[in-house]
Amino acid sequence: MAKQQKQKISDETVTTADAIAKANQRPGQTKEQTKLISAGIQKGIEQYKKQHKAKMREADKARKKQARQQSDKQVDAQESPQSTGSNKPQYLPWVLLGLSWIGFAAYVYSYSPN
Repeated sequence: MAKQQKQKISDETVTTADAIAKANQRPGQTKEQTKLISAGIQKGIEQYKKQHKAKMREADKARKKQARQQSDKQVDAQESPQSTGSNKPQYLPWVLLGLSWIGFAAYVYSYSPN
């Protein structure tokens, strides 16, 4: 069988729990009752810390997953730039090529020895 390890409760938690228990102490309450209340408060604080740590781990995992997905999208965009743009044919290079040939023909025609 596996042994259960008793976790050490931090001094800060103990002092906080004691202060809360003493602040809420009722008249006629014994020291043992105050210690039991303090122990309950300590358990509550430790449980809260565990839950908070679990939430932070989950949030960190989600943040890392989102960052990983964004970096994957950026890598995909760099590998295939055509995939992010539209699939329409690119007319601009052909138009510029045609205009340059027309301009060249007009230049040659204007300076020909006719």
